[in-house]
Amino acid sequence: MNTVSHRTETAHDRDPERAKTLKRAATASFIGNFIEWFDYASYGYLAGVIGGVFFPESDKQVQLMLSFAVFATSFILRPIGAVVWGAWGDRRGRRWALSWSILIMSGSTCLIGLLPTYAMVGVWSALGLLILRMVQGFSASGEYAGAGTFLAEYAPPARRGIYTCLVPASTACGLLAGSLMVSGMLFGLGGADSPAMTQWGWRIPFILAGPLGLIGRYIRVHLEDSPAYQAMRAELPQEQKATRWFEPLVRLLRHHWRETFITFGVSCLNAVAFYMLLSYMPTYVTEELGFSSNTANLATSVMLVVYIASIFIMGHLSDSFGRRRMLIAACVAFIVMSIPLFAIMTRAGGRLGIVILCQIVFAIILTGNDGTLATFLAESFPTNVRYSGFALSFNSANALLGGTTPFIVTWLITVTESTLVPAVYLTVVSLIAMVAILASRVIHGSELIEAHQSGSS
Repeated sequence: MNTVSHRTETAHDRDPERAKTLKRAATASFIGNFIEWFDYASYGYLAGVIGGVFFPESDKQVQLMLSFAVFATSFILRPIGAVVWGAWGDRRGRRWALSWSILIMSGSTCLIGLLPTYAMVGVWSALGLLILRMVQGFSASGEYAGAGTFLAEYAPPARRGIYTCLVPASTACGLLAGSLMVSGMLFGLGGADSPAMTQWGWRIPFILAGPLGLIGRYIRVHLEDSPAYQAMRAELPQEQKATRWFEPLVRLLRHHWRETFITFGVSCLNAVAFYMLLSYMPTYVTEELGFSSNTANLATSVMLVVYIASIFIMGHLSDSFGRRRMLIAACVAFIVMSIPLFAIMTRAGGRLGIVILCQIVFAIILTGNDGTLATFLAESFPTNVRYSGFALSFNSANALLGGTTPFIVTWLITVTESTLVPAVYLTVVSLIAMVAILASRVIHGSELIEAHQSGSS
């Protein structure tokens, strides 16, 4: 640990008020991100039901592909949202951006729960679903980057990894809550094809987003902005505070294009692995391995529990060994293990324990990447463009590869008739991310506000 890190850590330990503020920031980030991703996950876990509700009767596989196509289309706005939220977050503050992102997310999610079905209004229902999913994508583009930036700037340098991993942990908790709720509904209402589920049951998780979003916004509004951001704004001359809203993006692309390109490459693996393992996997276990929806959701729930438990360990290890080493280790693990693990699952012969064990191994590997990435991205940019750089690189990767993953692998399985295609896809993306990580600089343990002072232009 360097001198700066040690001094900062001591200051945090000795200042009760600062420690209290850090705890409030961590709680607000966790709860807000949990709510937002519970909303966002509801669609993924109900994809099979939604396919039958919003699209005309056709082949079940076609319905599923159409449902995932809408899922992927929502990611079109992720890069645009990243530019807008990043600029707002760097110019108007992290708290301001986060409080509005959760409001827009919860509102659009609640409206999905109120949409008429295809049987009621025909193609207009699918169009309404598409528009609201795109609004969700726009909102989500500001959430993860904003929460990661916010926590990284609040946390002491020597513990930045373990604090910042609260962001992916809260994401997984939101996914787990969504999975458990859908599983309970499927069990209580008689399955995915039951009249109760297709007529009104699927609406419940979406409608719940309304009150939950208001709670999250209240929490965030009553929190001060990060010390690093406040210090950066205090140092700016008055004329620079009144610059055009897109100035952070201009500054980012002009002076930090290399960091943006590298962090995009590093984020590609996270985008594919996250959506393949935590969103698409229940569908894979059901459609390709032949298990029931309840069983598939149970397996994913076990994987999420292991993920949540493991991610804090990985965050701590990133504080000890550095972000770069942890990200490289995760890449190597995905390259070596993806094809064997998928092969074992396809040959499990209905043995659920084997499938769950393979998903647990995947969860641990994913946390090596996910528990480190947010900190790595935040440390890669100076304060005046941190939100913009984080949001643009992360969301561009998610738009290009993350949101399209369920659709692409479903299509590839249909074309190739091979259930190992997801593993090959994951391996290739891992190789790309490895190249990007090796091209990055070693960044570890520094004061983020000092990174601004030395790296801002």
